[in-house]
Amino acid sequence: MTQTNGSSQASTGHLNVIPVKAFADNYIWLVSNGRQAFVVDPGDASPVLDALELNQLELTAILLTHHHQDHVGGVKTLVEMNNAAVFGPANEVLPYCDHHVAEGDSVKLQQFGLELTVLDIPGHTAGHVAYVGRLNGKETVFCGDTLFAGGCGRIFEGTAAQMLASLTKLANLPPETLVYCAHEYTASNLKFAVAAEPDNEMLLGWQKTVQEMRARNEITLPSTIKQELCANPFLRCTQPTIVRQVSAWANTPLTTPLEVFTQLRAWKNVYR
Repeated sequence: MTQTNGSSQASTGHLNVIPVKAFADNYIWLVSNGRQAFVVDPGDASPVLDALELNQLELTAILLTHHHQDHVGGVKTLVEMNNAAVFGPANEVLPYCDHHVAEGDSVKLQQFGLELTVLDIPGHTAGHVAYVGRLNGKETVFCGDTLFAGGCGRIFEGTAAQMLASLTKLANLPPETLVYCAHEYTASNLKFAVAAEPDNEMLLGWQKTVQEMRARNEITLPSTIKQELCANPFLRCTQPTIVRQVSAWANTPLTTPLEVFTQLRAWKNVYR
């Protein structure tokens, strides 16, 4: 099934990706062709409306990755004020949705010259989806709260096996894929990552860079799949150091990637 939004006139120009800050640490991604825009996971309408006004943009589409309030709370107001088409996961209850999508579907945003493929990535929530496509000539994924820079989401509705499978699916995207997640968690994620893999030089370098960026109040996103594969412990559950560190924390030998991942996530839940 293919969902289509907008006129037949496609844009071939450069698209601007604007991080719209919301709440304490959310990012609502606003993508603009200079005249129109779509947003991903608008948990709050107010900063989106401010960004649209500031940049003189018309909102034409809303993409939702999952049902949590900090991702969908602004949808009703934005639809009422802009009449934007809403795309969201077919297997979740949403406050408003015109087009329910699941793996195998695509979202055609013709004003932006974009066709985004939908991936099912359950674990954080039961029906969580991601949107994958080529934006400004670069592979891009909007992955909500499943994969974070240096970490992954908590498992609220799924299982550890589901979350590991979802992360593996994302890890198999091309290495250069830009990862647009929905929270500024990178510094805290990398602090934990170093505890799990203290001998990873690439990770230590990334952590130093992120600390400097956050000291300047700069955004640390997007990362890339290559960067995640090199430093995100949740994608590195077969690495000997991580296996050893997690086994020590769990006080039991761990022999499979799922066992390591399950205990790694449990460790992260209580890590301070």
